[in-house]
Amino acid sequence: MFTAVPPRYDLINRVITWGMDGRWRRQASRECLLSQPERVLDLCCGTGDLALEIARRARHKVAVTGIDYSRPMLAIAVKKAASLAAGQNVSFIYGDVTSLPFPDGYFDGAGISFAFRNLTYRNPLAREHLEEVVRVLKPGGKYVIVESSQPKSRLIRKLVHLYLRTFVFWAGYLLSGNRGAYRYLAESAARFYAPEEVKAMLLEAGFRRVTYRPLFFGAAGVHVAVK
Repeated sequence: MFTAVPPRYDLINRVITWGMDGRWRRQASRECLLSQPERVLDLCCGTGDLALEIARRARHKVAVTGIDYSRPMLAIAVKKAASLAAGQNVSFIYGDVTSLPFPDGYFDGAGISFAFRNLTYRNPLAREHLEEVVRVLKPGGKYVIVESSQPKSRLIRKLVHLYLRTFVFWAGYLLSGNRGAYRYLAESAARFYAPEEVKAMLLEAGFRRVTYRPLFFGAAGVHVAVK
C-alpha cells in the first residue's frame, strides 16, 4: 500500500486536511526543536515533510535522519531535500522501525507525523516499535507524535468520523486510484485510540511523562512523550 500511493501522496494530504497538515507538522517541528537537539530521528518519514520542516526551522546545528520502508516515498524525500538549502542537514535511510539501526541513546529527540497510527493500531509489533524508540533516545529525549485523534465531544467525533468515511475516503481514492489504501486510512483514523489510551501505551512502553495538545477540535493532536 505504501509503495503504491506516493505519486500523489502529498497532494492528497493537503486536500483531505484542507492544508492544515502543514501547520500541524510545523507545530510538531517546533516541539522537536524546543530543547535544541543535536540529532533528531523522523520515524516513518514518508516523503520527508517533517524531517525537512525540522531542518528548515532549526536555529542551531541539527542533524535530522528520516527512516522509512517505502523506497518510492524515500525517493521523493531525497528529491525534496536536494532542492532545499536545509536539506543538506537531512539524511534518509531505508529501514524497519521495529529494528532501528542505531545505538542506544543516539538521538536527542524523535518525531513522527501521521504514521504512529499505522505502527500501533491493531499492530502486533506496536510494543517493539515503542521500545525501539525508547532505546535510541537519550534520557530526557522527546518523542513527538502528530496524529489523528478522537474529539472529546460526541457530536464532533461523529462528524469527524463521517468526514473520514465519506470525503477523505472518496477524495483519496479518486486522486490516487487506490481504494484499499484510503479505505484503510479512513477506518483506522475513525477507530484510532483516544488520547488517554495513547498515553497509557506510551507510559507502559517506558516513557516517564506524556502530554497531549488537541488540534482542530480534537480531530488531530500532538503527543509528547519524554524518556
